[in-house]
Amino acid sequence: MRVTQFFAAAALALVSTFALADNPEQAIRKTLDALNLDVPVDSVAASPVNGLYEVKLQGGRVLYASADGQFFMQGYLFQMKDGKPVNLTEKVERQAIAKSINGIPAGEMVVYPAVGETKSHITVFTDTTCPYCHKLHEEVPELNRRGIEVRYVAFPRQGLGSEGDKQLQAVWCSTDRNKALDSMIKGNTIKAPTCANPVARQFQLGQSIGVSGTPAIVLEDGQVIPGYQPAPQVAKLALATK
Repeated sequence: MRVTQFFAAAALALVSTFALADNPEQAIRKTLDALNLDVPVDSVAASPVNGLYEVKLQGGRVLYASADGQFFMQGYLFQMKDGKPVNLTEKVERQAIAKSINGIPAGEMVVYPAVGETKSHITVFTDTTCPYCHKLHEEVPELNRRGIEVRYVAFPRQGLGSEGDKQLQAVWCSTDRNKALDSMIKGNTIKAPTCANPVARQFQLGQSIGVSGTPAIVLEDGQVIPGYQPAPQVAKLALATK
């Protein structure tokens, strides 16, 4: 069961965990285990709100739970500081997403380096069958000239086994991934031997951080920008994370 499906339900059949109320983490984990979430729990800890617990899921998503594991909610937790609201949930999620995304080995991506000094980088979940991914790819040279390194990871938007999945695997199994990706986006067919590749793993990672379509741009600080944005706007956002 996906997290989004879990929270879309109007009513949930939760297991009884009142006996575990003196151990909030155990109670919360027992409830989530019973619900068969397809995203593992990374950690459970007290939130800034008394009696409310912060549940970090693998990939960066955050839920909140009562100490007895009977109540869960998904949403933003704000704190007023100096008269202004601070989104604590977004801050935690961005940190976790940045850790996951920036931890992807360079050898598992298709990287277009910045020209001259690298001022920042973006990671793009892409699909070679996606028209807006093609449009963004045309602007990669402009991003590179602005000092932005572009790192591609795979996200077959129609799922594993789709035409996009097959094309992405061919790109990732090519000896020159950059050349293969450029060619594929131009509409050419490329052939590559079957190999062990990270396409399925990257697709699952994208799902775990909330990616549902392509392109999805992840900034260095973990902020996720869904959809196409022109190069000047992307560069501005990327440089603002420094």
